[in-house]
Order: sequence, then C-alpha cells, then structure tokens
Amino acid sequence: QVHLVESGGGLVQAGGSLRLACAASGHTFNGRVMGWFRQAPGKERIFVAAISWSGYSTFYADSVKGRFTISRDNAKNTVYLQMDSLKPEGTAVYYCASGLKLVGSISAYDYWGQGSQVTVSS
Repeated sequence: QVHLVESGGGLVQAGGSLRLACAASGHTFNGRVMGWFRQAPGKERIFVAAISWSGYSTFYADSVKGRFTISRDNAKNTVYLQMDSLKPEGTAVYYCASGLKLVGSISAYDYWGQGSQVTVSS
C-alpha cells in the first residue's frame, strides 16, 4: 500500500531549477507536517525542509535557505519542493515524509515515499 509518491526529479545543470511533488493519501496528509529529506550516495539521509499543516510555518536546512521553497496544496493532498540555483552537491535521492512535528529529525516522520532522483551536473 503506497502512501506517498514523489515525482519531478531528473537531471539539471548547476544553477538550474526543478520542482518536486509528493502526492499523499488522505491519512498520511491531513493534519500532518510534511517534510523533504535527501540522501546522497554513501551518505546519511538529511533534512531539507518541512511545512506545517496550515502551510503558514516552514523550516529549512541552512544549506538550502533562500534557494528552496516548500509549499503544499491541501485540496490536492500534495506537497511541493521548488529547488532553484541547484548545486552539484544537491545530487541525491529526495524523499518526502509525513509526521506530526515541524522538526528536522528523521525519527519524527513515520510515513515515507520511495524517493526521486535529482542529479545536478557541474
């Protein structure tokens, strides 16, 4: 049973943009915090951004502040990650996740998507 499905990944040149989307089932989306994480080859999964249920509160990793924007459309059960000014170190599998607290800790999120590959060429 699939709860979260990411889309929108791909190959982009450094300085370019991509928008990821994550479509969720109702019980994994309604009233919940949604987050984005990424995992580069050979490295741990790390926090990127999170957004509250209302959308009024957001939280970003320092490495993406000012370049990435998280948003959500509650009518469509979808959360987005707009990524601008991408850097080669942004190459990773990007995961969306659903949780109850607006924090960057992986353990706070209990539903995860399968991931979407983003590759940034230099």
